[in-house]
Amino acid sequence: MIKRRSFIKHTAAATVAAAGAAAFPAPALGQAKMEWRMVTAWPKGLPGLGSGADRLGQRITAMSGGRLSIRVFAAGELVPGLQTFEAVQSGTADMGHDTPGFHLGKNRAFAYFFGAPFGMSYSEHVAWLDHGGGQALWDELSAQFGIKSFAIGNIGTPPFGWFKKELKSADDLKGVKMRMPGIGTEMIRRLGAVPTLMAPGDLFPALQAGTLDATDFTGPANDMALGFHQVCKYVYWPGIQKPGAIQQVIIKKEKYDALPADLKEIVKIACQAAHQDMLAEYNWINAKAARALRENHSVNFLTLPNDLLVALGNTAGQLLTEEREKLDPLGKKIWEAYFKARTDMMALTDNADRGLYNARTLNFKYPT
Repeated sequence: MIKRRSFIKHTAAATVAAAGAAAFPAPALGQAKMEWRMVTAWPKGLPGLGSGADRLGQRITAMSGGRLSIRVFAAGELVPGLQTFEAVQSGTADMGHDTPGFHLGKNRAFAYFFGAPFGMSYSEHVAWLDHGGGQALWDELSAQFGIKSFAIGNIGTPPFGWFKKELKSADDLKGVKMRMPGIGTEMIRRLGAVPTLMAPGDLFPALQAGTLDATDFTGPANDMALGFHQVCKYVYWPGIQKPGAIQQVIIKKEKYDALPADLKEIVKIACQAAHQDMLAEYNWINAKAARALRENHSVNFLTLPNDLLVALGNTAGQLLTEEREKLDPLGKKIWEAYFKARTDMMALTDNADRGLYNARTLNFKYPT
């Protein structure tokens, strides 16, 4: 009887173990390891964008137990900073870390996954992407180019730009040679500026040489790291040209589609973590850098004049209305979804976030 009970006990245990093994296979054994190359648009070691790309690669490698390892290349190490899209399409790289704002030449609808002038803030934009159907539209657009796109970071609300001279009115923008990505390029062109798109690593030399009179980028920390304060002493907020600007990872679609389900989920979750992580890093380092720029480098942080803001807003409204007519049917669908989401989200933001921000400016005693 004792032997029979022992046999039953061990047989049951073996059955449970076998069932568990079948339900939860150990993927590390017997599965080939892959190494993907990820090219970025950012100079090596750049805080936020550069460090965010490094952490994303490390996170995917660690979460997959090394089954999918990511080797990161800074701008210029494998391809130039503005050629990440082409590198992924051609197979020179498996992933690219940049922003949709660099690729309006491929399809102008990519603008709405980057940020439209006077458009959605970071939190509004992510709400639309993750829960309002925005990601599905992005997937449909990206698939036309053989890529899969994920949001992997956000710079928050950046400055409008760094300037060598003060902007006292809308007229002062006329003739200014300024770097700017996205639809904002046409907005400032219509107000008399001379816009161009340059890779981040080229901006400081261009400012020094006079090729540029002004530039936007991400915010105090990156801008100080790139040396803008050595040439420009005026920083104007807010960055209405790209509020809540989304940064992205693009992956060659056939490579992503060939991944097993668990590695697809790892990539997806790693990108979501990277998005929150990058914004948190930027908020922290930008606050520190802004203080250092004011106190140690005599940089003036100013608000755009109201007449210039109104002129920019009117121009953006007209421009964005015209932009819809340049789009194909999918692009029009994306345009309509983006602006409907903006309207819906603003109704909440104006009561919630704006109410808090306004309340904090009132004159009352509070710790500092």
